[in-house]
Amino acid sequence: MDPTIGNITELIIFAILAVTAIVSAVTVVTAKEVVRAAIGLVVTMFLIAAFYIMLNAQFLGVVQILVYVGAIGVLILFAVMLTKKEFGDDVE
Repeated sequence: MDPTIGNITELIIFAILAVTAIVSAVTVVTAKEVVRAAIGLVVTMFLIAAFYIMLNAQFLGVVQILVYVGAIGVLILFAVMLTKKEFGDDVE
């Protein structure tokens, strides 16, 4: 089989998405700030949706964005931002 330009382009896009997904997933686990970990989780979920779309499963990609990125990601970010962080002498 002779690789065509379309196959090579798709392979390059997949490789870029895969490396970015791995980096953002590692960021979720290793981030010291919770907000950065939550943002890394949202980015990872977007990239998983991109994988679904590349696999011609557009419905799953849209559901991934709506449910996980839209609902769960925003819920985690709001929960993190609304919790009170104690600084130094602010302890009550």
